[in-house]
Amino acid sequence: MQVTMPNKPLSTLEFIILFSAIQALTAISIDAVLPALLNIGQEFKLTDSNDTQFVVSMFILGMVLGELIFGPLSDAIGRKKTILLGLLIYAVSTVVAMTAFSFEQILIARIVQGIGVAAPKTTSRALIRDQFEGEAMARIMSFIFMVFILAPMCAPAMGQLLVKMAGWRAIFSFYLLWTAVIAVWLVWRQPETLHPERRIPLSIRSLFWNTSLVVRHPRVMAYTLAAGLIFGALLIYLGTAQAMFLDLYDIADTFPMYFAVLAFAIGMAAFLNSQFVVRIGMHRLSVVALSGLVLFSFILLVTALIISDAPPFGFFMTSCFLMFLCVGCLFGNLNALAMQSLGRVAGLGASLVAAISSLVAVALAVPVGRLYNQTVIPFASGFMIAGILAIALLALAKRSHATPI
Repeated sequence: MQVTMPNKPLSTLEFIILFSAIQALTAISIDAVLPALLNIGQEFKLTDSNDTQFVVSMFILGMVLGELIFGPLSDAIGRKKTILLGLLIYAVSTVVAMTAFSFEQILIARIVQGIGVAAPKTTSRALIRDQFEGEAMARIMSFIFMVFILAPMCAPAMGQLLVKMAGWRAIFSFYLLWTAVIAVWLVWRQPETLHPERRIPLSIRSLFWNTSLVVRHPRVMAYTLAAGLIFGALLIYLGTAQAMFLDLYDIADTFPMYFAVLAFAIGMAAFLNSQFVVRIGMHRLSVVALSGLVLFSFILLVTALIISDAPPFGFFMTSCFLMFLCVGCLFGNLNALAMQSLGRVAGLGASLVAAISSLVAVALAVPVGRLYNQTVIPFASGFMIAGILAIALLALAKRSHATPI
């Protein structure tokens, strides 16, 4: 099977690997820095250890801002130029973070990093949408998600190794190297997929009109909000994972190994999803996964409430593994479902879908993460609430008869 594009044929395998690496930039920007949060807090003498969670949440907030910019821009100037512009912004802000002399400078740099990474994150989805539709798109996105999940599996271990060898600033050097590799690869191998005749010139009037079409589309918004809730639940875990493993189970040096095990659950589920989605359908598979997520998080929450101390470690890991199996079936499906009704405004649509879902994720993750109290209760509660609300949103989407844009 070949993905045929102007001037150069790109094999499906290379296409999946390239865009997995591009999408993985977001994941490693979050996950590789997790082992360094304690070191960053100590270097800048933070009085509240929960403040280090802002290193993650400010990055996501920056993505929200960037996603609103780069979607319309990619519809106007093309997908490839937009991705490269975002990578340039990301690289410059990475240098600023690497040379930071205050915690506030790191947070500002992380916001700009998030703005930059929004271009490859959202525009690559529009590029995929240029070439695939429906279940075929969900299958490609599941394969991409399955490959790119190797990044969060390995990123914490890489981050921990870099911290021990050269300090936390070395992590940002690694970000620069990754950015350079994917930029060169993109320039060399990936042709533009948005032909000039299909581009939409930037204009305030058309921007507002097309935005209103997207945000007033009930099915697109329902799936977008559901994706945001699941992303928010995952951010709760990312923001509190190191603290939970250390505070509850006294696990520090082996944290990346356990993190990788749980990340593997997401990758395995993404692979299984790619095999079953065509036969079962994206919507039905998402409902099944959400039901499982609610069930397993409820069991973990009840156990944590009954047991005054932390749940047994084996039970905790098993519960999390099952929860992340469900999560792994959701990301590709919910994003593909949201994008399915977006045709001629795929770039702007991808931008709005990503921005709104990221904003919802931050709105959920920040307050719940701040409630962390050396128990698994906030973590389990966040996942359960996100799952229940997402099921309700999918029910609303199912009842909608809105036509595609």
